[in-house]
Amino acid sequence: MSYSRERLQRAQEAMGIAAKKSLGQNFLVSDTVINRIIDQVKAFAPEELVEVGPGPGALTDLLLELNLPMQVIELDSAIAAYWREKGLTVIEKDALRLDWKQFYTGKRVVFVSNLPYQISSSIVIERSLEDDGVAAMVLMFQKEVAQKIRGTVDSDLYGLLSVFAQAFWKIETVTDAGPRDFQPPPKVASRVLSFERIESDVKNRKAFLTFVKCAFAQRRKLLKKNLSGLLSQKKLTEEQLVGWLAELGFKETARAEELSPKQFVALYKHFGFE
Repeated sequence: MSYSRERLQRAQEAMGIAAKKSLGQNFLVSDTVINRIIDQVKAFAPEELVEVGPGPGALTDLLLELNLPMQVIELDSAIAAYWREKGLTVIEKDALRLDWKQFYTGKRVVFVSNLPYQISSSIVIERSLEDDGVAAMVLMFQKEVAQKIRGTVDSDLYGLLSVFAQAFWKIETVTDAGPRDFQPPPKVASRVLSFERIESDVKNRKAFLTFVKCAFAQRRKLLKKNLSGLLSQKKLTEEQLVGWLAELGFKETARAEELSPKQFVALYKHFGFE
């Protein structure tokens, strides 16, 4: 038995808990995966740490060994109480309903999590919407979601999530994890991604998100058709859009999946949302 599996058993006994399906809890028990996550966190040279969903502590115990200021966000009251008793600062709230401004300390904050699958896409969108104090992230996803986040132009997996995430982060694959790397085993494969903030001149990120959503609204339609509503809203013409596409090297028959994240930003700028 691995060290992580033994530790999980001890922690669950101490907490009096089992994984809750309703909260999407699949506890990480692979020493290899855990160590690769911790190594990536260290590579980002954090000054403070935030972990979402510490659970029985597969990552938490090793993160604490880094001797950095650290907070955890935990929705499960029994788990939250356990870590509070251990002396950790615990925020007992839903990570999607949290005011992340409390982490804006001016220091380099790294966010790490074995995310519940049902909130993973939303977390990436939320953290991309704000140029906040989170400098980098190391996050676990369902493998297909991770592939969408790193999707490339003209691939079936390239879409809203790819463009929006890549516009604000440098994203790399850290490691893969199979069902046996968790307890209980999920039905799908997983992948860990690292995110490091990159500079962006997009000021109105909500408007940019709306723009990208419209662009991908119907994948089979031409980009100019999907953006027709925004053209009307901003009192712009289809001819203007065709001209902007030409500047980027595209024909008027271009579809959303042909444009890179940088090209999306360039096209968005013409719409005057900033």
